Amino acid sequence: QVQLVESGGGLVQAGGSLRLSCAASERTISTYAMGWFRQAPGKEREFVAVISKSGVTTSYADSVKGRFTIARDNTKRTVYLQMTSLKPEDTAVYYCAAGLWFGILPTDFGSWGQGTQVTVSS
Repeated sequence: QVQLVESGGGLVQAGGSLRLSCAASERTISTYAMGWFRQAPGKEREFVAVISKSGVTTSYADSVKGRFTIARDNTKRTVYLQMTSLKPEDTAVYYCAAGLWFGILPTDFGSWGQGTQVTVSS
C-alpha cells in the first residue's frame, strides 16, 4: 500500500479558500487513481472528488462541483484539492485516498491518509 500524508487544513471563514495537499510515498503514484473524501462528526465518510491516473479525468460530488478542484502532479507525487467559496457545511476531516481504478466509493480505494481538519466558520 502507498503511504499518504495530507496537509493544508485549518480554520477559514465562510467564502474563503484553502488548498489541501496529499503527498505519496511511492514514485509509482501515477499507477493510482486518487480521491478526496471527507467525514463530518456523526456522519459517514463521503466522496468529494477523484482524479484519474493521468489526471485527464475528474469527477466531483454535486455539493462541491464548481467550488473545488482536484489536481495532481505525478512528478512531485502530490495530489491537491483547491477549495474555494467554502461553506460551514464543508467542515470535516478530509482524507486522501489511492486506488487502482477510478471510483467514488470508499471501498474503491485501498490506501488512506490520516486526514486533515478543515473548519469553516460562519
